[in-house]
Amino acid sequence: MTTSTLLNAFRSNDSIAPLALRLAAGIIFAAHGAQKLFGWFGGYGLEGTGQWMASIGLEPGYFMALMAGSAEFFGGLLLILGLLTRPAAFVLAITMVVAIVTVHLPNGLFMSNNGYEFGLSLLAISVSLGLSGAGKFALDNLVAAKLADSTDNQ
Repeated sequence: MTTSTLLNAFRSNDSIAPLALRLAAGIIFAAHGAQKLFGWFGGYGLEGTGQWMASIGLEPGYFMALMAGSAEFFGGLLLILGLLTRPAAFVLAITMVVAIVTVHLPNGLFMSNNGYEFGLSLLAISVSLGLSGAGKFALDNLVAAKLADSTDNQ
């Protein structure tokens, strides 16, 4: 991977709009991941979440709970920091597609019926951040500046 390719992964537009998306989605994702991983905020932890995932056909349940919980918890933290925003958003988008298709789609759109509207909203935010990058006030900008400096010095 060349430095310029890596640089493109960290560059983003200079807007403040992604900050609002990063903070809100990051908090939501991190909290949902903490429910799955640690049983915080009324969650069931890895054991309980793994058993539930196995019951709906996502096998092996414990591993799937670990993967989904890690994607959400660590991906959410990365969004909050604005670090590795595009890769985190990509992983979170995939996580939301899996959640929508395997859990929520048969229930219709509305959350009141355990539908997919909330997952679809988080998917849209993730795709938006994947396209725009982190925006202002993000650690990605510091990494991009360092990579640009190293490219200029070569």
